[in-house]
Amino acid sequence: MVLGAEVGMTLNYIIDSSCSKFKDKPAIGMAMEEPLTYQELYEQIIALAVCLRNEGIKKGDHVAVLGENSPNWGIAYLAIVRLGAIAVPILPDLPESDVHHILSEMQVRILFTTQRLIEKVYELSWELKGPVITLDDYEGNDGVISVTPFTDYVRETVSFLKSSTEDIVFPLVEEDDIASILYTSGTSGYSKAVMLSHKNLTSNAYAASGLMEIRRDDAAWLSILPMSHTYEFTCGFILPLLYGCRIAYAGKTPTPAILQKLCGHERPYVMFAVPLVLEKIYKKRVLPQIEKSWLLRFLCKTNLGRKFIYRRIGKKLLQFFGGRLALMGIGGAALNPEVERFLSEAGFPYLIGYGMTESSPLIAGGPAGDKTITIGSTGKPLSGVDVKIVEPDAETGIGEIYVRGANVMKGYYSDEEATAAVLGSDGWLATGDLGVFDDRGNLHVCGRSKNIIIMANGENIYPEAIEHKINAFNWVVESLVVENSGRLEAWIYPDYEFIDEQTAGSSQAERRAYMENLLDNIQKEINAQLSRSSRLGKVFERREPFIKTATHKIKRYLYDGQAFIG
Repeated sequence: MVLGAEVGMTLNYIIDSSCSKFKDKPAIGMAMEEPLTYQELYEQIIALAVCLRNEGIKKGDHVAVLGENSPNWGIAYLAIVRLGAIAVPILPDLPESDVHHILSEMQVRILFTTQRLIEKVYELSWELKGPVITLDDYEGNDGVISVTPFTDYVRETVSFLKSSTEDIVFPLVEEDDIASILYTSGTSGYSKAVMLSHKNLTSNAYAASGLMEIRRDDAAWLSILPMSHTYEFTCGFILPLLYGCRIAYAGKTPTPAILQKLCGHERPYVMFAVPLVLEKIYKKRVLPQIEKSWLLRFLCKTNLGRKFIYRRIGKKLLQFFGGRLALMGIGGAALNPEVERFLSEAGFPYLIGYGMTESSPLIAGGPAGDKTITIGSTGKPLSGVDVKIVEPDAETGIGEIYVRGANVMKGYYSDEEATAAVLGSDGWLATGDLGVFDDRGNLHVCGRSKNIIIMANGENIYPEAIEHKINAFNWVVESLVVENSGRLEAWIYPDYEFIDEQTAGSSQAERRAYMENLLDNIQKEINAQLSRSSRLGKVFERREPFIKTATHKIKRYLYDGQAFIG
């Protein structure tokens, strides 16, 4: 028997409850592989928690998880918090220097990682206070760092516990105890360590469950985003486990071809994605179908014709995702309005969500079936989450978004000054985002307050809105609008595959002229849609992708105040 009574809103309580109710049902596994049942999941969590306890891990200790999505990632996390210890998830794509900073600042006792990522910790091997456990059972030992395969670490303990009659005693874990410390990978440059309690995470998962009707069957929730990001952790991990659903992990971020194969096999019921996934599909699969046919181009010039064509394409898109998709949650960054219009008119089952790490993360979204949700909005605030607009502009109503609720963080680790700057004594969190409510109660997020460009005439320019217009062109991958010496400039990273197709057989001079013509034309077309004071003074080609966060938002601080470099 496991002792250490779990109460109310802890992650441990959710797991105990689900594993008791759904013990023979499939729980988690890699896509196209046999999953663990809820009973097997529970046994491995408890066994690993016992192993960690035997290593000296106690309540409040920091244990890091640096790895790609897998069942073992989730087991490791849940075993850590079972002891009242604090999980430190690290995004797999962070550079080595950031990984070193996190592990050092957190004084990590034990590290879970994988073969692909273990090189990032070679230089810190002497600082780690406990074992390095490989989630993928990597056994290599080249003299730099000694590792313990996950399966070996847990197997014997699982067998022992099944035959043991002794009670297993764990510390009491309460809902206000810290469960995770996550480092933000925001666009403003300063990465902060966000402390999230058990109640922060579980309350957000419960609230998210109200966005749609959740089926309790074996239909898969296909996971393609990193679990080390709160968006996927809360919505794609805790939420399905809460309802006894099955999670299938795609592994590394899949290519469209691999994604189609996985979806064909798993036929997922729910997925969560960043806008980039849908925007790529729209530009690579939808627009080319329309542009190569004069009939489709003609029909799309009318609202009725466009909706008819989009509906037919939407049915094919659903088949691409396996034909059984009930919901695709889209969040982490803003979705291009043109792409959202396509999804809406195509009848594709999507929901836009808005949130941030500091709010565990969801603030607003959906709910599914609400006919009052407007395109370009993030839907309604979640149940139990209060949202207000502070110091709204007299003309536009746009102001800073503040949020309050059980999902709001405890603060930033070891940084009282930064905490006080965003979190008031009354519980309101200043998000740093600008937004406005429409007359139907939908929240519209307009951009980051730090990103506003104030022109000489006093007009506020929201660069994200201009970038959406630029990014709608099928030859544009991404763009960034900046202010330089009193005028607006746009940097565009083109789709070079598209450029190559269009200029096949051309000379370098002809290719250069073609590119310059595209840039000139896009400047004219975009400026025709803008007020005189917000028009682009120059559009440049950028020849490499912008550096981005885990959810594919451009790290603007790296480019602010710089002259253009091609």
